[in-house]
Amino acid sequence: MHAPIRLYMSMSLDGFIAGPDDRAGQELGRNGGRLFNWLDDRLAPGPNGEVYAEALATAALISGRRTYELAGRWGGDHHDGVPIHVLTHHVDEDDDPPALVTYFDDVVACAAEARAAAGDRAVMVHGAGAAQSLLAAGELDELEIHLVPVLLGAGRRLFESLDGDRVELEHVRTIEGREATHLRYRVRHEGRSRPQDWQA
Repeated sequence: MHAPIRLYMSMSLDGFIAGPDDRAGQELGRNGGRLFNWLDDRLAPGPNGEVYAEALATAALISGRRTYELAGRWGGDHHDGVPIHVLTHHVDEDDDPPALVTYFDDVVACAAEARAAAGDRAVMVHGAGAAQSLLAAGELDELEIHLVPVLLGAGRRLFESLDGDRVELEHVRTIEGREATHLRYRVRHEGRSRPQDWQA
């Protein structure tokens, strides 16, 4: 059984993961910071702290290049020194990533490397572009959505480029926290073996 690749994403009730005009200096877009108020409880006992601790128990990270750059490359270390796998459309010969970072332009190769690095633990995914690419390649196993009770009205949507393909999801759990409801779904990959009982 291989490590599950799991998207972690805060999202508004109307499907936005950032407000309008997300860019350097305004990384979450206008009003997008509201999506992360639940993290105020991340170190406290309770549901939000539990979910945050699970995220930090992941043993590898896959990110889209845009997310990686907007996040200031996480200073070279997202959490606990886990390897960071960055999906990009083009690997430039002049790119000189930090020690923990590897760039990939092949989604399947990126997923395979991340699974191998994670061993028997989960792989965290950041970024809408990375999530959509992994989903299209049949490499995204689970979605952990932190659903926030707010309507942003505009901004960047999580799944706006699925090309009309239907994707079936299986509900795994719901955890009610302050400022967010944490929903986990398993992606149903027809005819492919996928992890069945991962919890962390």
